[in-house]
Amino acid sequence: MRLFIGRCLWMFSLIGLWSCNERIQTRKIFRLNQVQGVETLDPAFAKNLNIMWHTNMIYNRLIEYNSRLEMVPSLAKRWHISSDRRVYTFVLRDDVFFQDNPAFEGGHGRRMIASDVVYSFNRLMDPTTASSGAWIFNDRVDPIKPFVAVNDTIFEIRLLYPFNPMMGILSMQYCSVVPHEVVEKWGSDFRAHPCGTGPFQLQDWEEGVALTYRRNPNYWEKDSLDIRLPYIDGIKVTQVDSKASEFLMFMQGKLDFMNGIDAAFKDQVLSKQGELKNDYQSKIRLQKHPYLNVEYLGILLGEGNSRSTALQNKKLRQAINYGFDRKKLITYLRNNISQPAHSGMIPIGLPGFDSNLVKGYTYQPEKAQQLIADWKKENGPLPEITLLSNDNYSDRCNFIASQLLQLGLKIRVEIMQPSLLREQMSSSQAPFFWATWIADYPDAEAFLSMFYGENTAPPNYTRFKNAQFDDLYRQVLTVSDEQERIKLYQAMDRIIIEEAPCIPLFYDEIIHFLQFRVKGWNCSSLNLPDLKRIDLK
Repeated sequence: MRLFIGRCLWMFSLIGLWSCNERIQTRKIFRLNQVQGVETLDPAFAKNLNIMWHTNMIYNRLIEYNSRLEMVPSLAKRWHISSDRRVYTFVLRDDVFFQDNPAFEGGHGRRMIASDVVYSFNRLMDPTTASSGAWIFNDRVDPIKPFVAVNDTIFEIRLLYPFNPMMGILSMQYCSVVPHEVVEKWGSDFRAHPCGTGPFQLQDWEEGVALTYRRNPNYWEKDSLDIRLPYIDGIKVTQVDSKASEFLMFMQGKLDFMNGIDAAFKDQVLSKQGELKNDYQSKIRLQKHPYLNVEYLGILLGEGNSRSTALQNKKLRQAINYGFDRKKLITYLRNNISQPAHSGMIPIGLPGFDSNLVKGYTYQPEKAQQLIADWKKENGPLPEITLLSNDNYSDRCNFIASQLLQLGLKIRVEIMQPSLLREQMSSSQAPFFWATWIADYPDAEAFLSMFYGENTAPPNYTRFKNAQFDDLYRQVLTVSDEQERIKLYQAMDRIIIEEAPCIPLFYDEIIHFLQFRVKGWNCSSLNLPDLKRIDLK
């Protein structure tokens, strides 16, 4: 009898173990890698795309943009802007709950209310928080009472003056809503103990190794068939710091997704037309999207910039713009992934971009030579010019330098650490530099603000100051008619083209590699994928 019972228990334990293993094996875990580590999960410090991918999983904002860059309701189900465009009133959903957390009574997430939005925005502006996003409200909101909870479901933001990009700003990760109880419990260590209203919640973080997220079972959002999101059970983000290793992991099926590709494998996988080569078409998927990112060379302008004296002359800046072939650069160094920046600083995908109405610089070496000759006639022999870059972009810089050398313009490329280059750009110590600018929100103002004379660095790394441009910039902030705003944006872009404080290189594209089991992949031009709507088959 004992033997029979023992055998039964043994069989039941095997069945239980088999069932448990089956559940583990059938769980839908989306796997990706980030080469650059993430130092915080606090949205008040969501200053780069690596952090934003994580905060976008954990938190929500009042409004968001979908993959087509359409503004859609999120925590706010509707809103109203006053006739003087200074008061924004949001009606909040009443069915949104924070993720479960020990800081709440009983450990259960409580309902999100308007005072949570007030707290989150005030925290962003609080100097003791030292948020990298404090600037988004600075000198724009009422200094006495900028944020008001009228009741639990009505929230107001009050501006000093009309500022049309405000809705775009409210979609930024900085404006994620957080609960005061959890922030107060953890203090500065909230960075590693996040709590939001989003589709995924942090399960484990072994810093420098991996982050694991689990599905938020109480997430408020449903799809068009009334199925609660997200579809998958969780996400695992490894932090292997080598793009080459990441590629090998992806090809071994250990990752479901890869953002971009290591330069060493680029020509092996992609044709010069930017498509998958035949050997890979049956193994992996490639998706390309426009990316609201412009790579450019910046020139420090203004009196006192003695190290860039030659470049203070507009003719030489224009000569550089005409003097190299952007299309060839993209073909040979980028496998045709991106579009040449022939139409100013507003990239493809934004209202205001129009290659027919805004004509920038194309490759015209004869015109470049004439401008260089004019400069020499006025100033004498050309000096050697130093171009600062980090190692990731040295190939672009050296390509440009080699083409300009054929015109008699000698460019020396100096490589430095990214952090040092950013520091020199911010402190007006970089006379001529490589840079990239990614939109925080889908509005041309996000790019043109780089040249507003009242702005310091960032974003105005060139210290460009032009009275006509500044007047147009101030005007466009108060114009509500979209077509009128587009005309103003294009007029501003033409000034940038004429004055040439920078050399636009290309309008970027996103390349994503996916395993065939990933379904429903969608990503906006801000390079923020909608992971709550993907599924794994």
